[in-house]
Amino acid sequence: MNSAKVKGTLQKRRERYRTELRDETLSAARKLIQEEGYQGLTIRKLAQRMECSPMALYSYFADKQALLAALALEGFEKVAKRFDSTVHRDPLIAVKKILLDYIGYAVENPNEYRILFLSVETLGELELTREDLQERNPAFGPLFNRVETCIKVGVLQGDAFAVSTVLWTAAHGAASVLITAQKFPFSSRRLYAEEVVETILSGVQNRVIAGV
Repeated sequence: MNSAKVKGTLQKRRERYRTELRDETLSAARKLIQEEGYQGLTIRKLAQRMECSPMALYSYFADKQALLAALALEGFEKVAKRFDSTVHRDPLIAVKKILLDYIGYAVENPNEYRILFLSVETLGELELTREDLQERNPAFGPLFNRVETCIKVGVLQGDAFAVSTVLWTAAHGAASVLITAQKFPFSSRRLYAEEVVETILSGVQNRVIAGV
């Protein structure tokens, strides 16, 4: 085997090792947050759990903020998978399904959702422009695209970004209540989610929402 081939093989092994260690680190961080909350997550404590040196983890994540941001981005990808199959001839029904799928993701993955949307540190770390949200954000982009279609065919009116933001706000509120108010006496948690979505969709159908 020539030297170039050996070098290439070693490089692939190093990259695979780095990817595996990064995935293990994120998994361990999620478990630590679940057990001790955000305040309990530190690079040093995480290193102890993984039986490695803190410096080894610092080579992947500069600090706790970077670690939380990585967990958030991973969460965005999971949310996006729920939206991949959300295609319907009626664009308004597609919007409704996305909103319910969004709430469903939060209910089924409360810890991931907290990391993604209820951590002030995480949200403060992610600098997103309108273009980022509309074109590249897997949690917001699909909703924006369906809303834009609804406006084009005349079933909704207003600025697509503003309408999408209002709809996301309602879904986020419902999701947050469902995962934080565990003892709230809902007659049905599923029906609560559906009622929130129906109410907010009815509201945006009956008014023009200007850009925000």
